[in-house]
Amino acid sequence: MHPLSKSSSGTRAITLTQARGLHLAAQGLLQAPKRRARRDDVLATIQRMRLLQIDSIHVVARSPYLVLHARLGDYPSTWLEEALDTGRIAECWAHEACFVTAADIGLHRAWRAQAESKHWADRHAARVRDTHLKEMHGLLARIRTSGPVRAADFERADRGVSGWWEWKPEKRWLEAWFASGELMVTRRERFQRVYDLAERVLAKLDPPMDGAVMAQSQAALRERFILDSVRALGIAQARWIADYFRLKPAVDERELEPLLASGQLLSVRVAGWDSPAYVHADNTALLEKAREGRLRATHTALLSPFDPVIWDRARLRDLFDFDYSIECYLPAAKRQFGYYVLPILHRGRLIGRLDAKAHRAEGVFEVKALFLEDEVTPSPRMLEELAQAISASAIWHGTPQVRLGRCRPTQVASALRAIWRR
Repeated sequence: MHPLSKSSSGTRAITLTQARGLHLAAQGLLQAPKRRARRDDVLATIQRMRLLQIDSIHVVARSPYLVLHARLGDYPSTWLEEALDTGRIAECWAHEACFVTAADIGLHRAWRAQAESKHWADRHAARVRDTHLKEMHGLLARIRTSGPVRAADFERADRGVSGWWEWKPEKRWLEAWFASGELMVTRRERFQRVYDLAERVLAKLDPPMDGAVMAQSQAALRERFILDSVRALGIAQARWIADYFRLKPAVDERELEPLLASGQLLSVRVAGWDSPAYVHADNTALLEKAREGRLRATHTALLSPFDPVIWDRARLRDLFDFDYSIECYLPAAKRQFGYYVLPILHRGRLIGRLDAKAHRAEGVFEVKALFLEDEVTPSPRMLEELAQAISASAIWHGTPQVRLGRCRPTQVASALRAIWRR
């Protein structure tokens, strides 16, 4: 059978390279942007991915800004905060803590109110409420009367204590109310959350939240999240789907059969995969382009460890044959590649990774180490485009001087330095 043909059952067949192209096209990473970014592109990109994971590590730009940069190129990072402040996006717990569009926040609030299997943030919030409900209600009353607050507005008694799980009590209470939905994030100041009553944040959403969504059944909401996951991924095996929005229980092929029967999903066979794959009907045109070899990957970019393309390690291995783990949570002696390592996307492949740090006061973008995958032989074009991607990221960070450390293979260092000297 020709690899682009349909089987007798109507299942479409594609190659692994074509599956990668479909995934990257759906995620907005197939090709570099063809024009300068506009404010509305931030919203459109989040809508395409359905969510934008938040992480606070900032040795380089924080993850949500990196994810957008990989797709939009040079853009003012303040556009993300502006979108939050004006109610075009909102924060919620989804995959993890995420930005979602105003159009989608109702789905997440409805799901969180109904889901029987709770996210860890809900379980943590319940424990805090069980022990500090009186104080938490006092905090709510203060916000209702005096307006939005930050955790930084409260002094801590145990000065010098720090760390994620050493939050001051008020921070824990704010996060518990945020997880359970009574508080939302109205804006951020220097990336710190500013909390307000949910009713006041919901009132400024653009577009307004459709209250009818809160009446949808858990089954209907789960189906919506399954379909949104497959659309955002471009192509998905059943076992990948639940992780996108942290659905429980896991999604299996039997659950997807009605969505195939209704035509909302299409069945696809990928060469080399034992399991069937699924494509959303909205991506039919992309699938046909993939089958015809017309999805040409040309983009080179540095990806965040929390990019949707990266965060599911099993999916990453299946799609890209790329093993990745984030090592910043390990002791330094146990790290193989570095503290905050960015996977390198090049023309539809993940060709390596680099450990970077932006020294903002000095204007220096330090590449502490750069590793190409063992099977990658760097061509002149690859090195040229890699040098350009690193330079573009450095300039966007406001650290235009690149300082390059060790490389594997070693000759990559001299080749990149020669390109930058031109």
